[in-house]
Amino acid sequence: MTDQFVIHIVREAFYHVLLIVGPLLIVSLIVGLIISIFQAATSISEQTLTFVPKILSVVLLIVILLPFMLSTLKSFVLEIYSWIPRL
Repeated sequence: MTDQFVIHIVREAFYHVLLIVGPLLIVSLIVGLIISIFQAATSISEQTLTFVPKILSVVLLIVILLPFMLSTLKSFVLEIYSWIPRL
């Protein structure tokens, strides 16, 4: 196992992590920004007002994107298994 091969594996792992988690983080960021603008406009400083909609939007997005996430993870795992004979 060479250094370049390890770097390639780590790079692919980070890419797939960002591919799977990226949409969740973006939606959470957008929902949090919208709610914080609403809180600033209405002077409401309730902490649960930001927490609950973020959780609900992320859970809904997980339900919607679960097939994509599983197929991406499955393809990455199969790719790693195909690399085993090269070791």
